Amino acid sequence: MMNVKEFEDAVWATEGIRIVIRAGANGAFENYKYERAAPDSWSISRLLEKRIQQHASDLEAIVIQGNGEQPRGNVVLRTLRASYRSQ
Repeated sequence: MMNVKEFEDAVWATEGIRIVIRAGANGAFENYKYERAAPDSWSISRLLEKRIQQHASDLEAIVIQGNGEQPRGNVVLRTLRASYRSQ
């Protein structure tokens, strides 16, 4: 099991995107089971639906782009990942 910070860090390490889970620090999650990042062509909404929400089903998970803002759900992961490198 992982706590909130460990889960957020695992998503960063695997997916190359920063998420924030709105939960108490002691929340518990199953280990993030993915070894490879989602395809660059996926939208943020698709990533949240297919990978994140199954772990954080009743909690709010938001994505943060490189400038610290929350992007729209239709932004593709290629663009999101590039936002971290440009900051």
